[in-house]
Amino acid sequence: MLSGVAMDTAAQGRVFAPWNDPDEEPLIQFRSVTKRFGSFTAIDNLTLDIYAREFFALLGPSGCGKTTLMRMLAGFETATEGTILLEGEDIAGVPPNKRAVNMMFQSYALFPHLSVYDNIAFGLKRSSMSKPDIAARVDEMLRLTRLERFARRKPHQISGGQRQRVALARSLAKAPKLLLLDEPLGALDKKLRQDTQFELMDIQERTGTTFVIVTHDQEEAMTVASRVAVMDDGRIVQVATPAEIYETPNSVYVADFIGDVNIIEGNASRQQGETIRIHWAEGQEPIVGTPSAPIAEGTRVHFAIRPEKVTITAQKPAGRANAFAGKVHDIAYLGNISTYHVKLANGQILKAQAANNQRIDRRSFNWEDPVWLSWTDTAGVVLTG
Repeated sequence: MLSGVAMDTAAQGRVFAPWNDPDEEPLIQFRSVTKRFGSFTAIDNLTLDIYAREFFALLGPSGCGKTTLMRMLAGFETATEGTILLEGEDIAGVPPNKRAVNMMFQSYALFPHLSVYDNIAFGLKRSSMSKPDIAARVDEMLRLTRLERFARRKPHQISGGQRQRVALARSLAKAPKLLLLDEPLGALDKKLRQDTQFELMDIQERTGTTFVIVTHDQEEAMTVASRVAVMDDGRIVQVATPAEIYETPNSVYVADFIGDVNIIEGNASRQQGETIRIHWAEGQEPIVGTPSAPIAEGTRVHFAIRPEKVTITAQKPAGRANAFAGKVHDIAYLGNISTYHVKLANGQILKAQAANNQRIDRRSFNWEDPVWLSWTDTAGVVLTG
């Protein structure tokens, strides 16, 4: 199972990345869409393309507009301004029940008095599909979601993860072109949520249905999505693959929102070759970084570096572009890794991570140990916004 960066469609021998193909038509197009509730602007002049067979994630904090965006796709809200196209057709006047779109809610909304089988069949029975075709389709959905032996049970007789799969099977039964998932795993515990993420990815790939998921869980978005749209205050800040979002954020907001990060503010010196020197603290050597674009001397910049890219050693390393002395201030033991909070001479605390290759009682560093933090000139990202 492939996740994060674009999915590899081995059958076609190429990477799944339709957003990089200028000849590929998007399945969904938001064009200058604004949504207001009275004086409050929930979505602010948003333009976005989503392609067929994508597992697309809308990620952001509560109140950023991601659920409003999804509800407009489903037909539960109407755009105040702008256009939403599905397969090139304006869907503004199409009611929710006439759209080739289905929505799966966090609560699952299963009928408690109906069996798993009848829950999945419910929408099909309201269509013109024949009874034999309904039975065949429900059986197919039961196999897809591995629920065959639970078909006659009621929702209260199965686990939370199984109920989630029933809701998914019901949503997919009518073969929608687009499935919207609103925090679908929020009711599950962490271990089950992680397992179910991979089940969702597997089902999405096998059906070829376009999934759009709304979540505030960055780990979830980074695991399941082919691309992630990071939102803030009704706007999309960055759209990219999970690897691009993590490794090359386009702003301090995205760098800080996704994962753990050290962010250091300073002034850029004149660029020398591909690198610049960032003056950031009295008495400290400048940070050497490699910007993605030329930066003028004196520009106020932020240097963002992930803790796992910071090396922690007892002795000053030789040949590293950046090396700073400090003392271990705190340690967070996370099982497979430890995060060291190191206080530098100027009082600033930076984080470094190290794999726990030995038992905890043989940890390399302890509280108050003098250490060195170091990294290469390309390990961090230089940001101007």
